Amino acid sequence: SRGRGDVYKRQPDILTIEEIEKLLAQPDVNTPLGLRDKTILEIMYACGLRVSEVLTIKTSNILYADEVVRVIGKGSKERIVPIAASTLEWIKLYLERSRSTISKPYSEEYLFLNWRGRKLSRMAIWDIINKYTKLAKIQKQIHPHILRHSFATHLLEGGADLRSIQEMLGHADISTTQI
Repeated sequence: SRGRGDVYKRQPDILTIEEIEKLLAQPDVNTPLGLRDKTILEIMYACGLRVSEVLTIKTSNILYADEVVRVIGKGSKERIVPIAASTLEWIKLYLERSRSTISKPYSEEYLFLNWRGRKLSRMAIWDIINKYTKLAKIQKQIHPHILRHSFATHLLEGGADLRSIQEMLGHADISTTQI
């Protein structure tokens, strides 16, 4: 992992809105795993979540009526993140058509499961992002945080204030958000 402080003050790599759209269009939503992957990419971009946060979302953490998701961030800090209605629709579809087919009696309440019915690993998320970035023919250095950085940058470009973005990202320090 990269060092903190002055070592890493350059702007993080981001995807353009067009690249995000191309990426989100890649998974084959007619297959259980394709639908799962689409939902993962949607929630990562729509909510700006860390990989660790995506892995630990439980089905009960999605609060449909309030259009929010409860996530456990760094330092086990819980935060409530707004979630787009369109992303909620993907989650509902995934739960109906995909998770129900891959979950097993031993599956815990984690939202996203692998094909064996177990909680996804960090590497699985990395593989999913890599796979669809290649399929979308995006020629950029890809890393698991790229959707999170893109989310924050697109919010800022759309006129959101830094404090709101800091809250959504769960940053303790605004200087992290500014980078």
